[in-house]
Amino acid sequence: MNFVIAAGGTGGHLFPGLAVGEVLLERGHAVMMLISEKDIDALATAGRSEFRIEKVTGVGLEGKSPGALFRFWLRFRRGLQQVKTLFRDFQPRAVLGMGGFTSTAPILAGRSRKISTFIHESNAIPGKANKLNARLATKVLLGFSECARHFPAGKCEVTGTPIRRTLATRVEKARALEEFGLAPGRKTLLVMGGSQGAHGINLAVINALPQLQNLSLQFVHLAGREDEALVRESYQKAGVAAFVAAFWSQMEIAYSAADFCLARSGAASLTELSHFALPALLIPYPFAAEDHQTLNAQIFVRAGAAALLPQSEITAEKLAEKLRWFLDDPARLPEMSKRSAVLAPQHAAERVADAILKSYVP
Repeated sequence: MNFVIAAGGTGGHLFPGLAVGEVLLERGHAVMMLISEKDIDALATAGRSEFRIEKVTGVGLEGKSPGALFRFWLRFRRGLQQVKTLFRDFQPRAVLGMGGFTSTAPILAGRSRKISTFIHESNAIPGKANKLNARLATKVLLGFSECARHFPAGKCEVTGTPIRRTLATRVEKARALEEFGLAPGRKTLLVMGGSQGAHGINLAVINALPQLQNLSLQFVHLAGREDEALVRESYQKAGVAAFVAAFWSQMEIAYSAADFCLARSGAASLTELSHFALPALLIPYPFAAEDHQTLNAQIFVRAGAAALLPQSEITAEKLAEKLRWFLDDPARLPEMSKRSAVLAPQHAAERVADAILKSYVP
């Protein structure tokens, strides 16, 4: 059978969507991935010839003025017509939207064809788009059970957030460190700001480097394209061992090299951290819809798997103090690692695929 997965705009939507697509392919079905026009989508899907990949017109809402609403409507209508044309050719049996307004047009197009429609909400609280999408969808699939109270009763199923098959296996630590040119005798901190980097995190680490020089600590820092050169130069000036890149596609190597992580708290990132049993210092993106990244982070903090540092409270001193806290007790990282592993969802991609296959309307 043919299935459509709408998963564009951010790595947090795209990578879990690809994971579900991989399971459907293994079970003998065909998958069309609908992605956005953003560079990160093209980069993440490069070479993925096993899927039919189509770019759909972006429909982000930019303000609430009459002009902004009108432009949104025009783009949305154009995207909806594009999706309907693709569906007439591809004849899908069901549609899965991984979140955001990029999922709304495919869900509507699916409803118009009277096929089953699904959304996946990976965060602890849904954004406005998925609150709307939930009204249109046949079923709502959840990453966190805490999110169920925001949706209609009886419509939800907790599946966890899927991870890609490439992340299924840990790489031997010595080989992972060698990949980055780092030494096996030091603790390694993975710094990442999501699929496109995070300027606030990059600046915070740069400012804290003078206070981290005396620690037996080295870094794998994924800085995003705009900050890559600045971050690399800052480590070199501070004399701190680090591998710096804009983006790293083989995240199983990065996670395997790390002892702990400094990151945003998007649901997909947290799921991957728990899969690799990594403790984390979480700095939620302060402008995330409904402040959902803080709520995501609090789940991990309550479980003893992470510490939380709001971006508004960051100083060089406080960040350095937080990082030293992870290292000043030899038992701390191993204990937090165990607690992180407990939060890892089991077989989430398979569970999402199961929900789609058992509920589609022939």
